[in-house]
Amino acid sequence: MSTARRRTRQRAAVEDLLTGIDEFRTAQQIHALLQASGERVGLTTVYRSLALMAQAGQVDVLLAEDGEARYRACSSGHHHHLVCRECGSTVEVTATPVERWARTIAEQNGFTDVSHTVEIQGLCEACSM
Repeated sequence: MSTARRRTRQRAAVEDLLTGIDEFRTAQQIHALLQASGERVGLTTVYRSLALMAQAGQVDVLLAEDGEARYRACSSGHHHHLVCRECGSTVEVTATPVERWARTIAEQNGFTDVSHTVEIQGLCEACSM
């Protein structure tokens, strides 16, 4: 039996929606946007699609201060995020010093096969005014 998941119309709708937005959104927000656009996709399908997409590395997942996951289509390659606490706008950044620090700390403590996530939260320029 094949372990590959077929790309359903509903999953395609979730993927298409995410490629059209820049901000991180909760599964409920994604579901509401799909419903508003006339897509008939259940909330469970949205959660399942997002989980599969996260597992495949197609979406970035951020845990907000309230503990709820937020999703966004991600670009390729390792990166980090600056996230506005007010409006949710996000900027992808590379952080070479962070990469060096994480590698050094891991080596000093005997860790291998290390991964990490860095999220910097604040207020964007527009929300700071």
